[in-house]
Amino acid sequence: MEIPVRVLHPDATLPSYANIGDAGCDLVAVESRTIAPGGGRAMVPTGLAVAIPEGHGGFVLPRSGLAAKHGVTCINAPGLIDAGYRGEVMIALVNLDPTHEYEVKKGDRIAQLVVLPVPSARFTAVAELPPAERGEGGFGSSGR
Repeated sequence: MEIPVRVLHPDATLPSYANIGDAGCDLVAVESRTIAPGGGRAMVPTGLAVAIPEGHGGFVLPRSGLAAKHGVTCINAPGLIDAGYRGEVMIALVNLDPTHEYEVKKGDRIAQLVVLPVPSARFTAVAELPPAERGEGGFGSSGR
């Protein structure tokens, strides 16, 4: 699958896969940001706009190393880039470390992009839903 990318900043890095067979490609910060501890947030620009193909979505996911080592993750994981969006890809990061700020440096890999097929759905109002084994069991209903 080929995805057109518009470079909005001269220092932007095209998304790329670290290893053959990886599902997620790296998204890179084009500007530095300091994220305060204890829930500090930052919108980090990538300097790129992408054209996700119709029938697909671009899902922005955290990098496991940032989360495990520093407590930095994507606020709205997964973030979604719709097929019709043509603006800059911005990454919403949050620092969950209670005491240490985190410095995002220009050129850091800050998130991953996974492009997946997404079928369109049509919703229909009905009087009753078809039965299912789980039924109405919600949060915590399957046990610990």
